[in-house]
This record gives sequence, C-alpha cells and structure tokens, in this order.
Amino acid sequence: MSGPSDTTPLPTRVSLLVVLAMAAATVGMLFLGAIDAAQPAAIAPILWLLTGLFVLRVAGQVLVALRPRAWLPPMWQWNLIPYPVLLPIQIVIIGVMVWINLAFSTASGIAVMRSSGSGNLLILFSVVYALVMAIRYGVRMRRRPDQRWFGGTIPIVFHFVLASYLYTLGCFYVTP
Repeated sequence: MSGPSDTTPLPTRVSLLVVLAMAAATVGMLFLGAIDAAQPAAIAPILWLLTGLFVLRVAGQVLVALRPRAWLPPMWQWNLIPYPVLLPIQIVIIGVMVWINLAFSTASGIAVMRSSGSGNLLILFSVVYALVMAIRYGVRMRRRPDQRWFGGTIPIVFHFVLASYLYTLGCFYVTP
C-alpha cells in the first residue's frame, strides 16, 4: 500500500537523519581506528546503541499499529512484510542482539570468541547489505518522486542500523 505523497512528519524526518548519522559515525570511527575494535568493552556501547536504535524503530511501529500518531508516519511507510509476520522476526532479532551485547558487556561467552573468517564474512555482508539498501533507496526515490526524500525510508534507514551492527561485530572478530 502506498500513500499519495510524503507524509513523513518533521519529528520523524529529523529522527531518521539522527539515526543515520549515528550509524555512520559508529562505522566511521571503527573504520578509522578511533575505537579499539579489539576490546569487547569498547565495542559493547556501540552494539547497545545500535540495538537501542533498532528497538526504538520497533516500538514506534508498535505505537502506530495500535493507534496512528501525528508525530509518526502512517503504517504503510514502515514495512514491506505484513506486520503480523514482521514483529516476531524483529523480536527475535532484538533477542539475539541483546544476547550478543551481554556477552560483549561481560567479555565472556561464545559471542566474543574471535574468528577472522567469520569477521571477514560479516564485514563483507554488512557492506553488501548497506549497498543494497542504498540502491533500494535510489530506486524508491526514482519510482516515487512525490515521496522524496523521506517517504517510506524508515525500513531502509534501520537496515543501515542493522548493517552497522554487523560491521561492528565483524571488526571485532577480525581484530587480533
């Protein structure tokens, strides 16, 4: 289902830009070596931040599903998958993220065991994932010029958050 034009409220537009900037900043700091990717204690806050951002997305969507909010866009902008299918998937993703985050916070458990092969795969996957989302955004904006620049972008922005999470994990796993 689609709407007639970009109905994304200003608070959501600003929030999406902030979320995108935060995800880009975490990746940039890791890429530039400003964060010691070898230390679980340095990685844990990033993982919690990205998880928190994703939780906010899920919570916002739940609020809109229960009752439309003036400060959030309509439900049709939130997902491509039917919501009764999507919500349980999101809950599982959050559960796995929290499990990994706890391991990094305590520097113990299987999630903090290094594997350069897995790390390289995670980094490669996260880069391809982000590129696919960038292409998806471009295609959407080309097909829906009436919704430029923010219409229907909530899923895309939060896929960038998930890609950033995977990139962060990958950086840890490849760092000796």
